[in-house]
Amino acid sequence: MTGTATQTGTVTKGLLVRIEASPGREAEVEAFLNGGLEIVMGEPATTAWFAIKLGPSTYGIFDVFPDDAGRDAHLGGKVAAALMDNVGELYGQPTLEKLDVLASKLPGG
Repeated sequence: MTGTATQTGTVTKGLLVRIEASPGREAEVEAFLNGGLEIVMGEPATTAWFAIKLGPSTYGIFDVFPDDAGRDAHLGGKVAAALMDNVGELYGQPTLEKLDVLASKLPGG
């Protein structure tokens, strides 16, 4: 691919959260992540949200936001609280990476 990526202005910030399921708890982690979708539907600044499976017991959440305020609102919201409530039960301590979006293609774009 040639050229340079450009920022779209639609989304500029993101999060990548990695979760390692406790042994035998993979199905429960998947159910928990699926349940998060309904919660983020009520977050207008969460532009896109994905629950992902990275390996047999490794899961994650990838989401994007228009700005820092949207990301901060999400981090202070219900999904983040529920994520922390399940540490030690369904999975170990999640790793969270804040990131900048360089380029994106979203529906309608």
